[in-house]
Amino acid sequence: MARKIWRIAGINFDHFHMGDLLRFAAEHPRAEIVGISDEQPARMEEAIRKGLAPRDRAFADFRQCLEVARPDVVILCPAASKHGEWVKRVAPYGAHLLVEKPFAASLREADQMVAALRPGQTLMINWPLQWVASHRKAYELVAGGAIGEVLNVWHFGGNRGPLWHGADKEEKTAAQVAAEKPRSWFYQRAHGGGSLLDYLGYGTTLGTWYQGGRRPLEVTAVVDEPAGLEVDEHSIVVARYAHGLSKFETRWGTFTDPWTIQPQPRCGFVIAGTDGTISSYDYDDFVTVQTRRRPKPHRLAAPPPRPPHQNPIQYLLHCLERGLPLEGPVSLAISRIGQEIVDAAVKSARLKRTVRLAAAR
Repeated sequence: MARKIWRIAGINFDHFHMGDLLRFAAEHPRAEIVGISDEQPARMEEAIRKGLAPRDRAFADFRQCLEVARPDVVILCPAASKHGEWVKRVAPYGAHLLVEKPFAASLREADQMVAALRPGQTLMINWPLQWVASHRKAYELVAGGAIGEVLNVWHFGGNRGPLWHGADKEEKTAAQVAAEKPRSWFYQRAHGGGSLLDYLGYGTTLGTWYQGGRRPLEVTAVVDEPAGLEVDEHSIVVARYAHGLSKFETRWGTFTDPWTIQPQPRCGFVIAGTDGTISSYDYDDFVTVQTRRRPKPHRLAAPPPRPPHQNPIQYLLHCLERGLPLEGPVSLAISRIGQEIVDAAVKSARLKRTVRLAAAR
């Protein structure tokens, strides 16, 4: 099994992260990209140009792609509101599935995705922040008891906006953004657009990871209402747990992108526990820690992740080869709680009141 070459296909290029995921697959020594598919062939051109897939393996019909390529793993990057639809289309072919975040547009849809799986079929929800060195180091410290029991998590997540960059973080011009915005699914309510649905799951899912899988009791959310847009570009969500409050904020329109220059406020996490605190900001190679023994804030190195935790393709294939369950934010258990909080936030913002979560099932 260790020498198996995994056949991988990428289907639906709605989300530009498809390019990043295909690159991870292309760089993996035991993976081969055997097909790509999109109903709009022009969207596959960048992947073909970069040598991630040959032109004769690019299909406009996903069925043809699956039947000809016979992949072991399918990467799906549809619009947020289409995750359930595409999982139900592709799952019958039997391949393991990697779906780019978020889990789904609703908890009901997330549960339908799980129900569509066949016995032995794996579904992984990729949260790119899970592979960031600083956030992995923060979890290592939390899991090791460095700050005691986690009481609060604060997350600020976002960027200048989803249209300012493509795969591999290639920047676009203001003119390109203006031209794309009217037709982009990111700005359409019916397709799961808006900063809340785009980014809140990062905070709620990794926040659930840091809090040991605990669920909140209730959620209160407020979103902005930008003139001329049908979706939000800014949300603030407060989740009340039995042990304390946590806050998750999303923003399209930060002054700079965090992977180039961290904006103010900085994008990332602050975690408070009974015996200390940790700040973990996106793409840093360190975390800042306070403990009772050493209360003055001090930095600890966050070295680059080691295999199999360097990227989602590497981790998924590692688990499949060894028959291991997925762990952390990419697991269905943690991702589902993150989705529960997102669902409650969407409802709270619509009703303009606090929403209580249903009893755990």
